[in-house]
Amino acid sequence: MSQLQGIITRLKNLQEQSTNGEPAQRFFEVNGERKCQVTYQPKSSTFELEVYFDKEKPKRYQFDNIDMITIEIFDLIQ
Repeated sequence: MSQLQGIITRLKNLQEQSTNGEPAQRFFEVNGERKCQVTYQPKSSTFELEVYFDKEKPKRYQFDNIDMITIEIFDLIQ
């Protein structure tokens, strides 16, 4: 399985986990270092990407398209 397909699978699992209306979260790491966190908001059907930077405050981005957030995560973990 390609890395992109693995990311998409994880994001789809987030959507399925949030069936009770509560947001679901997942971290993406590289060599044990957290690069980002994704939260799926079922009420608005959006993904929130929180990107971690060294010694900086995390930045947050909203996505309503699973393909666009997949590309962003892929770029972060490369």
